[in-house]
Amino acid sequence: MTFDLFKINEDHEAIREAVRALAEEQIAPHAAEADERSEFPKASYDALVAADFHAPHVPEQYGGAGADALATCIVIEEVARVCAASSLIPAVNKLGSLPLILAANEEVKAKYLPPLASGAAGFSYGLSERDAGSDTASMRCRAKRSGDDWVLNGQKSWITNAGVSEYYTVLAVTDPDGPRGGNVSAFVVEKSDEGFSFGAKERKLGIKGSPTRELLFENVRIPGDRLVGELGQGLKIALRTLDHTRVTIGAQAVGIAQGALDHALAYVKERKQFGKHIADFQGIQFMLADMAMAVETARQMVYTAAAKSERGDADLSFFGAAAKCHASDVAMSVTTDAVQLLGGYGYTRDFPLERMMRDAKITQIYEGTNQIQRIVMARALLKG
Repeated sequence: MTFDLFKINEDHEAIREAVRALAEEQIAPHAAEADERSEFPKASYDALVAADFHAPHVPEQYGGAGADALATCIVIEEVARVCAASSLIPAVNKLGSLPLILAANEEVKAKYLPPLASGAAGFSYGLSERDAGSDTASMRCRAKRSGDDWVLNGQKSWITNAGVSEYYTVLAVTDPDGPRGGNVSAFVVEKSDEGFSFGAKERKLGIKGSPTRELLFENVRIPGDRLVGELGQGLKIALRTLDHTRVTIGAQAVGIAQGALDHALAYVKERKQFGKHIADFQGIQFMLADMAMAVETARQMVYTAAAKSERGDADLSFFGAAAKCHASDVAMSVTTDAVQLLGGYGYTRDFPLERMMRDAKITQIYEGTNQIQRIVMARALLKG
């Protein structure tokens, strides 16, 4: 296990400056409304597309910005700082399309990555099922061969941006009698495919501006040329994908935590009690120091994991899991403390902190619960 450091260059800082300005001017004003109405933030999407920040990871050869893993994390972090739901636009576009980038043939990449790069289409990821949960190998979704095609039946649960995205990378069992974990394949499903539909929107605690729905497949015919990677390699591709994209959830968590800290700092410097600003009280200062220390520690872990993701380091599984796990725990802790610092005001919707606290919780759950992340880390340690 190595601990090579990342390096932020001038391009990364320029990206941060540009995304922060865009987020504050064009995304933050819509964040509360998207949460209140549980509506997809179309204004945020349009702003991100116009600035080429909606899917910055797509390679230049397919019309994308070709941003490295660290730059992509910075984009997600800065958007999450003002709106966690909007940060799922670049995050989920990467999650949904990374299996193609990692494993698809050139024809599949050339067909689906350019529309993603241009903003004409979004990409979502269909792995989880209502009964399988963290035990992904026990999935029941089936793809049965029919001539050169495949016929897909089953469902997927908890799919982010379902109904908004045009394309879906879907994992299904292609050999029911095959070895567990080695009998799953990946396919691209298009929103317009006959027999493909969506469940009702989930009623969620947070990230309400990002729709979460089931994917429902009823005799959906998938052309054979939409296979992603080799037959039977789907679960391996899925797990490789998560090694990389867990880092982006860490970046989202850092952004949420930083946004909460920013609001708390602004408040304590203005709020007066007992004749002085509450920022002058030592107890408040200690809370702020601990919050800032935790956020910066999480940021450093995420950036280090992002560098490992870009290089494809052998120990990425450990660092990706560690970054996601630690950063999400920090986001939950820091947003809770930020609400506490505002007292009664923090508990109201007059300030964004209660939304940030609700949004932070999901980062401990999706792309693998933090209990699963600890299993991933422990296995990596035990392998030496």
